[in-house]
Amino acid sequence: MPVDKPHFRIGRGADNDLALRPREVSRHHAVLALEDGHFVLLDVSSRFGTYVNGGRIAQHRLVHGDRIHLGGLGGVDLTFEQSTGAAAIPGMSMATTSAIVDVGRVAALLEGLRAIGGGRVLDNVLALVLDAALAVSDADRAFIMLARPEGGLEFKLARGRGGETLPDSISRSHRVPAEVFATGLAQYFPNFPDEAPDADLRDSAALSLRSVLCVPLVAFDVVDDVHDLGRDRRIGVLYLDSLKEGRLLSSTTRAALDALATNAAVAIENARLYREAVEKARIDDEMRLAAEIQQLLLPRGSHASPHCDAAGRTISCRSIGGDFFDYASLGDGRFVFAVGDVAGKGPPAALLSTLVLGVLVDLRRDLPSPAGVVTRLNDALAQRSIEARYVTLMCGQLTPEGQLTSCNAGHNPPLVIGGPRVHRLDVGGPPVGMFEQTGFVEETVTLSPGARIVVYSDGVSEAQSPTGEEFGEERLLEVAESCKGQDAAAMVEAIVQSVRAFAAGAPQGDDITALVVAFSGRAS
Repeated sequence: MPVDKPHFRIGRGADNDLALRPREVSRHHAVLALEDGHFVLLDVSSRFGTYVNGGRIAQHRLVHGDRIHLGGLGGVDLTFEQSTGAAAIPGMSMATTSAIVDVGRVAALLEGLRAIGGGRVLDNVLALVLDAALAVSDADRAFIMLARPEGGLEFKLARGRGGETLPDSISRSHRVPAEVFATGLAQYFPNFPDEAPDADLRDSAALSLRSVLCVPLVAFDVVDDVHDLGRDRRIGVLYLDSLKEGRLLSSTTRAALDALATNAAVAIENARLYREAVEKARIDDEMRLAAEIQQLLLPRGSHASPHCDAAGRTISCRSIGGDFFDYASLGDGRFVFAVGDVAGKGPPAALLSTLVLGVLVDLRRDLPSPAGVVTRLNDALAQRSIEARYVTLMCGQLTPEGQLTSCNAGHNPPLVIGGPRVHRLDVGGPPVGMFEQTGFVEETVTLSPGARIVVYSDGVSEAQSPTGEEFGEERLLEVAESCKGQDAAAMVEAIVQSVRAFAAGAPQGDDITALVVAFSGRAS
């Protein structure tokens, strides 16, 4: 049968140029397209495939004697015959029969797309990709749908010719993009209304579309090993349609669109990475500001009163943390102090620590006993039902006469150093916020002049060396004993530096907090 037109359609439908009867042949199975003096055989998403010389093809430039098989075992065998020289259609010039897009134009468009690989705004990148796709293909509309994190596709942008942005409510096929995204295989319908296989496509066909093409957008994950080729990752699809039949038929146009899709995936990923980097920088800046505010809420420097001096320091393992401390001299001569550790790390713990610190500041002036302060705070947290969040807390007050009253709510027992033995302040109750209507108790001890109270969080005692050994209470006591005769600020600095030196090379696993209160006795 002579091939006498530039787009020669083959299939089971009666409207084909070569109509074949076997059921294994699809209604619109393949197309012979004249390009640059050669015929190219294109498979049109047939059900059972198109084969040339025994191999399945999507497109293949034919030469004289090629054996073609359409369909499965019961399909049709054809032989392509062509005389020597370039193929031609009588009465038609090569310029009108060739479906090739001008190579220089395509190259310029692809080069422009590569240039937008460094584009920083995702919406702009998507618009440039679609405009380039429309220019390369000469289609009427182009859509980009990107993968959702939870799965499936999300409509991102649609463009028409002339740079017109189309609304997301515009009618289009939903099944074709979904299938292309799921399989990673491009789909092409050169005679769209007659080929619409389901209601979804038939609804779109009502728009008088004549051809549809959809290709996957595929990115490749970066790998460290040169022997690892990595894996491809589908990030979305590029969908085009046209009101004219055969507008997307050229194999060269389809090849250009494949290249365009590859470059588009790179450009989109670059824009996404840049957006993520900008967002991360914004979050980092906000965290830095939050850390500054958190530090400003804590007492600054050291504190000196007629009968004692105090100093504290906290170092978060992240930008912001859940440890806190507080101290102040009250008008009646009492010196009050507290150290707390919120369960968890990062922003949630920091928010709760700020809440607790604010409540403590209010309560310490109204309640005369540490146990009363802890009880009231426990009631406040229990009423808010903060799930899986509790606070270990130590509250104390010291009078000018050396009477130290304390309540320990599940915190590391503070050490009282300076008497015949080390005394641990472990009387109190469970962590704050863990149980409702908990009864907290307190103890009172009398300090001698020169006694030191060392309050610390588990980030000190449980700090680990590179070999996994913990700092422990014994080392903490050694540091405290080595600081005899020094003020509270010097002891706090010695503790922090000892922990850092011990854990050198190991990541900090928890917030580090230390508070020292040194009792000097009532001034004469």
